Amino acid sequence: QLPTGLYKKVLVILHDSILPYMNEPTLMIDFLTVAYGIGGAISLLALNGLFILIHQHNLEYPDFYKKLYSLLDPSIYHVKYRARFFHLADLFLSSSHLPAYLVAAFIKRLSRLALIAPPEALLMVIPFICNLFRRHPACKVLVHRPNGPEDMSEDPYIMEEEEPSASRALESCLWEIQSLQNHYHPDVAKAAAVLNQSLSEIEDDISGLLELSAYELFDREVKKNVADVPLEFEQIRGLFGKKNDIFSEHFTLD
Repeated sequence: QLPTGLYKKVLVILHDSILPYMNEPTLMIDFLTVAYGIGGAISLLALNGLFILIHQHNLEYPDFYKKLYSLLDPSIYHVKYRARFFHLADLFLSSSHLPAYLVAAFIKRLSRLALIAPPEALLMVIPFICNLFRRHPACKVLVHRPNGPEDMSEDPYIMEEEEPSASRALESCLWEIQSLQNHYHPDVAKAAAVLNQSLSEIEDDISGLLELSAYELFDREVKKNVADVPLEFEQIRGLFGKKNDIFSEHFTLD
């Protein structure tokens, strides 16, 4: 048993500073599988080491995708290791041999959590979801289903279900992304509107969006060259600018 702080320090460097220099990296299987089962940030950090063992040393982890699915919670768009997680999730979901129900469950859960995500995370996850549709065309039924639920209570998708196969994601539709088309940030609304059209075959490069921060987003908006915006053309009267407001009888703006 290791303290949480030490766990994180070891897992951050394990994949590039420890495993490559071990004669038998498979000795770390138990350590990494236990760390992956702890949950939270420790599970996210264990993904790097598990990825190496799965792809290079034939590690079999039967419930790997079930555990990966369970890591998708509201904090996933806010954590410090968000870029690392989505980079690896993109690799794990790249195989065309994954069943449609599994990919649909990931798409639906990411979309539901996107409703409470910050703009900088949305600009990354919407192209991420579009790439999943390109790799797994069978999941496009989520976009093209004409008769979707009119409200959240009628959605057949079961958010609380831990087993992706039982989540009924393929029976649902992406009303969440449609809602994001009315997002207050114009870039997010524009990104979400892409699903209204047929997707191109070329995947979006999300590498430059993984570490997008709120500061960078704000800085980008500030540096935009915009034309002169028309201001109030009707002269203000009163405290709140309304014509028939009782305040206009007692307050004026000089």
